[in-house]
Amino acid sequence: MASEKPLRPTMETIPPQTLLSLPTRIAYSSSFLHFSPTSDGAAINASAPLIAPLIPTVLDLIYTNLLTFDITAKAFVPKKPNETSAPTKPQDLNLSHEHILRQKNFLQGYLLRIARNEDWSPQSKLWDYMNKVGIAHTGAAGFAHRSTRPELRVEYMHLGLLLGYVEEVVVGAVMGMEEVDLGTKGAVIRAWNKVLWMQNDLFARHYTVDRDTGETPVAVGRSEGMGLGDRKVWAVGLLGVLVGTAATMGLGLC
Repeated sequence: MASEKPLRPTMETIPPQTLLSLPTRIAYSSSFLHFSPTSDGAAINASAPLIAPLIPTVLDLIYTNLLTFDITAKAFVPKKPNETSAPTKPQDLNLSHEHILRQKNFLQGYLLRIARNEDWSPQSKLWDYMNKVGIAHTGAAGFAHRSTRPELRVEYMHLGLLLGYVEEVVVGAVMGMEEVDLGTKGAVIRAWNKVLWMQNDLFARHYTVDRDTGETPVAVGRSEGMGLGDRKVWAVGLLGVLVGTAATMGLGLC
């Protein structure tokens, strides 16, 4: 009897240098994660009216967690120029402090921008926005909206963990929707999981060195025209936390 040939998928070639292009990077990420602009994009869009009313509660959970640890809360301490009243230490912060309310507004806008996005192609402006969110947290200069604000520098470890917690909260919120059937819940959770992992990559690329290309985060930033100057951004990263969605739902998902 002739031996059976081992199963092997058709292999696609991905030249590492091409991943410095944001659209190519998103195309590869989408393909690897099996992110479908049609089905996954539709699932996220369908979740928008369901998630929007829950956002205030979601934000309180996220910022309560961030204020539980001084190492994450300290990012919210620096004051803006000409600000008369500002915290001097992390322990001065609370959920109603103006610094936290400002960050809540940003995160609310971030979540709604994803939920209401209509173009999920690799050329979508959403990915450019998410890439800039990654760069902004490195402390890079050149962002107009931060021209009067102190440098924002958050180490990648905390960003990865934050994305893990955001997913935990999203999963909990979706699973708690009694009016939504299990199949829809699964589709929504899988779609958000993929997008949050793509955001994780758009954080990581600006903190870590890619040995395949030999490019540093500084060079990556320059290739995107973001003006990172001569900063050298080095950090030990975590890949983030993959929430146990399958265990929660009893399905082999994510």
